[in-house]
Amino acid sequence: MSENGDKLIYRDNVRRLADAMREVRIGKADRNDVVVDLKEADRARLEILAEELKSIIDDIPANDDQFDFAISTGMQPRFWIDATSHVMMARDRRTYRFVRDTRLGRIVLSETTDIRQIRDRVTNYIAERIVERQRMLDGDLEPLRAVVEREDSRRPAVVQVVDPVDGAAAPKDEWTEFVNGVVWFATGAVTGAGLILIWLWDRIGTLSGG
Repeated sequence: MSENGDKLIYRDNVRRLADAMREVRIGKADRNDVVVDLKEADRARLEILAEELKSIIDDIPANDDQFDFAISTGMQPRFWIDATSHVMMARDRRTYRFVRDTRLGRIVLSETTDIRQIRDRVTNYIAERIVERQRMLDGDLEPLRAVVEREDSRRPAVVQVVDPVDGAAAPKDEWTEFVNGVVWFATGAVTGAGLILIWLWDRIGTLSGG
């Protein structure tokens, strides 16, 4: 057999051995559910997940310190990804639950019995965090203040006028101000014309009487 063929068979054997070792460990964890300790069974499954993510963890830039990657001890072991997200086992001891704590409460990012699916979801989360951090370092993320100022500049111009009733400031747009000015000008013009006509009428009457 050719050298290339030998390499392919060797790689295939390595893959099968890894799968077999995974099945043995999961089977051991299943037995632990019954005869040993539920906590140890949860920890065993989380350790398997950590091994699945080892190559991803090794690829994270050395200067990126936002991740933890540690399995905590306690009544319910957790595999921490960062300060706010972790993977835990559900009550059935078979389901991986990837959660994140937010200011509005805990949200479930993924929940599945398939270790490959939970591995891929955690991998995507890690990638998103790395890209977000890099964008912030590069200055691509626009500051919130700049966004607010830009949105304010897009709003129509507003002037403040004083309400003649209670003196409180009330918003009024420029078009309303223009219309009000025209109305007042027309009113003044009509009033002035009326006064002029009255004055002329009186003047004509005086001249006639004279």
